[in-house]
Amino acid sequence: MTESTRPLGGRLPLADPATLAPAQRELYDQLIGTWVVYTDKLGGRSTTEDGRLIGPFNAFLLHPEVTAKLLELQVAESTNTSLSPSVREVVIIVLGSVYDADYELYAHKFVARAVGLADDHVVALSSGDIPDGLGEHEKLAARLTRAMATRHRIDDELYQEAESAFGAKGLFDIAAVMGLYHTVCTMLTLFEVPAP
Repeated sequence: MTESTRPLGGRLPLADPATLAPAQRELYDQLIGTWVVYTDKLGGRSTTEDGRLIGPFNAFLLHPEVTAKLLELQVAESTNTSLSPSVREVVIIVLGSVYDADYELYAHKFVARAVGLADDHVVALSSGDIPDGLGEHEKLAARLTRAMATRHRIDDELYQEAESAFGAKGLFDIAAVMGLYHTVCTMLTLFEVPAP
């Protein structure tokens, strides 16, 4: 993660909950009741002291109708995935490192810890490394994610190894979680949203 002097909204002003349009307010209330509770429970921050959303959540308010569908997809992906929680988190962290998405890496260090990934492994993955002590499936997911995110292709050898480990459905699930977090990381880096 890089040190930022940007305000918590990055290039966007933080939306004032008191001035939200009705669709924005509905989304804000949904986020406060779900993602904010989850983030706080894990030890992270997703709001300011006065209740303004930070991270991707502030940007989500720009287009509540699209965000609602994105969140539906995220729930479907995360609740129906065939990936282990640690493999899924490795995919997200590696993608965050490719984008250098500070808030994503900040937030997912808490999720990674909750699913049993060691802090030093998360630091290494966030820096673009694949630590030796990581499980074999997690190492493979890291290699696959980095290759797909940077070269947009993998060779037959890596494909066969990944298909053998995860199956075709697991590869679909890796692609699905990558697609979701490409969107989130793109927003975070486009708007230069810092970690708190």
